[in-house]
Amino acid sequence: QVQLVEFGGGLVQPGGSLRLSCAASGDIFRINTMGWYRQAPGKQRELVAHITSGGSPTYGDSVKGRFTISYDNARDTVYLQMNSLKPEDTAVYYCNADFYLPEVTGTTESWGQGTQVTVSS
Repeated sequence: QVQLVEFGGGLVQPGGSLRLSCAASGDIFRINTMGWYRQAPGKQRELVAHITSGGSPTYGDSVKGRFTISYDNARDTVYLQMNSLKPEDTAVYYCNADFYLPEVTGTTESWGQGTQVTVSS
């Protein structure tokens, strides 16, 4: 069984910073991509950023230039550095991993439980 454990949510003032981390554990053969999605009340879940195991990132338009995603291959851990936070960044942030299991063709997807990020003065 694969688990994703998230850390780092909380309350921050506008213009502030937060760092999220998500560690994958379990019987993973190889990570394909890891990343973050978010969902605000009344809105659809949207991509924040994801990164391949080779280090190629993709960002949602609303966070480009403010957020940075990175990946520690040795620890199967993804980080999201969030700077210049805005009230509209308030949401539950979900970690996502796409990975290969031993002796299974194709990739499998898993989600974390979510961590609340609130940007408010």
